[in-house]
Amino acid sequence: MNTNQLLQQVAFIKEIDKLKYIQRRTKLFNSDRNENDAEHSWHLAMMTLVLAEHADKPIDVLKVIKMVLIHDLVEIDAGDTFIYDTAKNHTNTEEERLAAQRIFGLLPEAQAQELIAIWEEFEEGMTDDAKFAKAMDRFEPLLQNTSNNGGTWAEFNVDYQKVYDKKKAIQNGSAAIWTYAEQLLNESVEKGILKKKPHPKKDK
Repeated sequence: MNTNQLLQQVAFIKEIDKLKYIQRRTKLFNSDRNENDAEHSWHLAMMTLVLAEHADKPIDVLKVIKMVLIHDLVEIDAGDTFIYDTAKNHTNTEEERLAAQRIFGLLPEAQAQELIAIWEEFEEGMTDDAKFAKAMDRFEPLLQNTSNNGGTWAEFNVDYQKVYDKKKAIQNGSAAIWTYAEQLLNESVEKGILKKKPHPKKDK
């Protein structure tokens, strides 16, 4: 038995427990309790397992599950960035990259490099696996907000176009899920839980 390797892995396992304390803005389905990052990641993994058949391209389900389970671990250091935050861009930052190196670096070298590569692939969002993983990441909060009378959309006064622009990444991974998501967005507008900004009047 490689005792040193085991100790490194246990240190990583202990460190990622902190993910359970990172609060997200979205709330659990039909609830007023905020979701934490660990719950979010678990839910995305289950969604991947259940919805994989709707991927537009063949995907490596195990790899996508790895992606969604680790994608937010950097928030242990960097914190959660609200997707509709106007002050901080919701993209891969140097802060998150340093966090990935520190947190995954607790593992033995081979495992650390594998998980860093998977995290980077998710962030870049170019492969079929990453596109489906990102589709899951966009789809879950949409389901939550529609179950909570608008949820964060209503709480932070986020309009339809902003939501649509963020959620359309779903279509890169699954046309079928995007069709359903669009339907939910339109129904949310009809119910009044998602607002459309009025078009500016043109000068005559």
